[in-house]
Amino acid sequence: MSYTENLWLFFVLLFGIIVVPGMDMLFVLANALTGGRDRGLAATGGIMLGGVAHTLNGAIGVGLLMHFVPILFKPLLIAGATYMAYIGITLMRSSITVGHDGPAGSRTAWTAFRQGLVTCLINPKAYLFVIAVYPQFLKPAYGPIWMQATVMGLLTVATQAAIYGGLAITAGRSRGLLVDNPRATVLAGRAAGLLLFAISVFTAWEGLRAA
Repeated sequence: MSYTENLWLFFVLLFGIIVVPGMDMLFVLANALTGGRDRGLAATGGIMLGGVAHTLNGAIGVGLLMHFVPILFKPLLIAGATYMAYIGITLMRSSITVGHDGPAGSRTAWTAFRQGLVTCLINPKAYLFVIAVYPQFLKPAYGPIWMQATVMGLLTVATQAAIYGGLAITAGRSRGLLVDNPRATVLAGRAAGLLLFAISVFTAWEGLRAA
């Protein structure tokens, strides 16, 4: 698999995960609905900065592991792929819906930004996801790890900006669509779960074959 194909696979996975309604999405919507577009975009900015921090953690962790304890990289790849598959199966079996009650909005744009950042940084699932995903896509054969991680981080930020920023700008209609179309929301979550499961199997197979 070429680097371009690897990057496209990461992007497809990333898009599928971000587009599934979750706490980050609801936080952005709550702030946009209670404080307008600017507050929703501020919340989006905080979440984006948190995504950058998670990218750095993933890159540093994978880089150190490859340098100091390369023998552990293969077991981590297998464990990460297993965890990704578990998340995928969980999503496929779940019924994600968005109700009328959601996270309360912040009082100011700065508060929304800060809370978005903190919420993203203290989310334990985000750290587990990074540990599971990054070993699948950061590979020495594609060049310096820091450069690969930079590109992945930029993709993450751009995707968050497009999805969450778009929701913030069209908050009223977006929230209505999520609430009034529970079946579509459930199907989106299950489709993302299937995507995550399929990619976990494929990346594990590619990684083991190349090892």
